[in-house]
Amino acid sequence: MLSLRKTIKADLYRHGLKGFSGFLRGWFQPGFRYTLIYRLICAQKKSSPLRLILRILRRRYRFRYGYEISLDAEIGEGFYLSNHCGPVVIGPIKIGRYCNIAHNVTIGRSHKNGKAGRPTIGDRVWIGAGSVLTNNITIGSDIMIAPNTFLNVDVPDNSVVIGNPAKIIKKENPTKHYIINTRQEI
Repeated sequence: MLSLRKTIKADLYRHGLKGFSGFLRGWFQPGFRYTLIYRLICAQKKSSPLRLILRILRRRYRFRYGYEISLDAEIGEGFYLSNHCGPVVIGPIKIGRYCNIAHNVTIGRSHKNGKAGRPTIGDRVWIGAGSVLTNNITIGSDIMIAPNTFLNVDVPDNSVVIGNPAKIIKKENPTKHYIINTRQEI
């Protein structure tokens, strides 16, 4: 597991920023600011006074920007939350490294046949605006999920997913020009 500092640097780099001046510019980008507060809360002990202050800030930004990420979610380094302020709801799921999430996205639990399930998302996944991911599904790595897609089935690696119901199209490296500023490029 990467240290908190390295994880935040990777998140900042995904926004095309680095260094202290980049951090200051990043603070004024809603997606990075919310992600930073989220990461700092998760790094604190539950009884920490700083955690309480950070939770108050997180609540403020939740109402201001519309982002809602469960503190039980596990999110890998290089997370990019779109700066377009619109509701983004992410439940207690696992998200891999270098993932992009656009506005108006919902990722959460569903109940099917009396069983609750949540998605697991791999590395280098781009999720378009208005998409909904639900059910106990596994989304592989190098996946592009088109805007306004409803996804409730497993997706193999190297695929493009479009529509409602979801149509899966195999494609080699579909996120090549969509997921940029990863540590692999340095």
